[in-house]
Amino acid sequence: MSEVFDCKMCGSCCEGTGGIVVSPKDLNRLASYLAISEEQVIERYAEYVGSKLKLRNAENGCCIFFAKDQGCQVHAGKPDICRAWPFFRGNLIDAESFAMAKEYCPGIKQGVSHQAFVEAGYAYLSREDLVAHDGTQEANALILQ
Repeated sequence: MSEVFDCKMCGSCCEGTGGIVVSPKDLNRLASYLAISEEQVIERYAEYVGSKLKLRNAENGCCIFFAKDQGCQVHAGKPDICRAWPFFRGNLIDAESFAMAKEYCPGIKQGVSHQAFVEAGYAYLSREDLVAHDGTQEANALILQ
């Protein structure tokens, strides 16, 4: 639990069709977690959109690994972009984006200021090595080193 964010495991961040980018590091982590090859992960769960590999969505519009009644089925092996939520670039650099995220995500503490969120976010991303190193293969929402 953090002073600014405490995930409620609601799955709101798992909904939508933007696509969860899977970097080479993420692909390796998912394959290890699922005990299958990287090629099998791609074949079963992902697709290339442009030059980036992204997880497919299920028919319900959620990430293919999210089940409403059980949550994330690959939580320990999830991609960096999922690990970084809600500390996405937009939420860190834009107070308005942060305000919208607070309305959307029940895990973001309502009383927290944007400045406190930014400080905690950068510290978390750095500590957890969730800073992008290659924007061509990693999610645009991750801050770049």
